[in-house]
Amino acid sequence: MRPSLTSRFRRSLATAAALAGLASCATNGPRTQTQYLEAFSPQAVPGSANYATDTVSYWDGEGLSGPSSIVIDLSDQRAFFYKGGTLAGVSSLSTGDEGHPTTTGKFKIFEKDKDHRSNLYGDFVDANGEVVVQNVDITKDKPPPGTRFLGSEMTWFMRFNGGAGMHKGYLPGYAASHGCVRMPAHMAEIFFNHVSIGTPVTVQH
Repeated sequence: MRPSLTSRFRRSLATAAALAGLASCATNGPRTQTQYLEAFSPQAVPGSANYATDTVSYWDGEGLSGPSSIVIDLSDQRAFFYKGGTLAGVSSLSTGDEGHPTTTGKFKIFEKDKDHRSNLYGDFVDANGEVVVQNVDITKDKPPPGTRFLGSEMTWFMRFNGGAGMHKGYLPGYAASHGCVRMPAHMAEIFFNHVSIGTPVTVQH
């Protein structure tokens, strides 16, 4: 099921930049700043390649009942949340990039973890928790002496396929993750609070 766009999708959510938060799966960008941090870079300005404004996300599901289900559309970079077959809300996304695509198919949520952290991507920090090396991949990078790995935050994590799940994360305005489905913070929290273990998730192009 792929709903048509409505005028509600064009709502301007000026607070999205402030609400969006820490990210998950690494990007292939330069290591000049931690890619897991600000969902909308504070250095970005409207019109720049690094600026993205969320004009499509909304939630109208509080008065709806019935079984929940989610459709993730990779082409539109949007997730559609249904209650009892009625569209309850829409979230903008950043899904897997070309080298790490988000797998299509029919799945079910099998883990919820509000305070989840990545076990692959993050930073090397010192004894005080200060970042020494940013944006590392633990399978490729070795920690400098005296540091430890701190996985990036993947808050409101909803796992549905292997290591892949939906969660709060960095949204540059295009597919940029390592397979996970990043969402604005406020939408990740809403989806998290309205899904259960076993909620169907369909990923399609």
